[in-house]
Amino acid sequence: MSVSTSAPREGVAVVTVDHPPVNALPVRGWYALADAVRAAGRDRGVRCVVLAAAGRGFNAGVDIKEMQRDPGHEALVGANRGCAAAFSAVYDCEVPVVAAVQGFCLGGGIGLVGNADAVVAADDATFGLPELDRGALGAATHLARLVPQHLMRALYYTSRTATAAELHAHGSVWRVVPRAELRAAALDLAHEIARKDGTLLRLAKAAINGIDPVDVHRSYRFEQGFTFEANLTGLADRVRADFGRADFGRAETGGTS
Repeated sequence: MSVSTSAPREGVAVVTVDHPPVNALPVRGWYALADAVRAAGRDRGVRCVVLAAAGRGFNAGVDIKEMQRDPGHEALVGANRGCAAAFSAVYDCEVPVVAAVQGFCLGGGIGLVGNADAVVAADDATFGLPELDRGALGAATHLARLVPQHLMRALYYTSRTATAAELHAHGSVWRVVPRAELRAAALDLAHEIARKDGTLLRLAKAAINGIDPVDVHRSYRFEQGFTFEANLTGLADRVRADFGRADFGRAETGGTS
């Protein structure tokens, strides 16, 4: 697994996650991502961060197999805290964060994208929360930042996905481009943002976060409490026992129609 940071354009840092096969991150991966985003935001030479991923999909959430190998709750608590740390790092990053999304964006991926400042997506990108198929709950807080309330609920209850084009129609995706053009499109937006004064951008980010109608930190941690309850009662284990490639494929495909 790797989380790397590069600087392809002046004022722009690109944080890239590469964890084959599907970028489903273990506990240490979420913390590594959080550290990289925070470090990029603290760099006074950086005025915009692009959050990207290598491979066929942006992010498939947490590494459920890591939880299945754990006879106790250490992996679950670690994943809960690691995800909260990574999502918060994106939201609290001192400069704007542009998410560049290709392929599947599921579970924890929604937490990252929903907390970003802007989203550029490939035309093959799909977004969803298959949490109920995974014995978990969470990130409805962040899906609600991408789609209207009733659509969020329907997507959550059914584990269906929405396409990049659908999210663009709702105004939460800035641009939808062919996959081969994704990196360039994300960098173009980031570079346009990075041309602004760095100090003023930091003030703007803090100001916009300050007027947010929902406290994303508290809201997400509230959701996680129900995930832990499902685990304590054994319900989550029964659902996760059926986890496999067939389920992943179902969640990855579909759509709202």
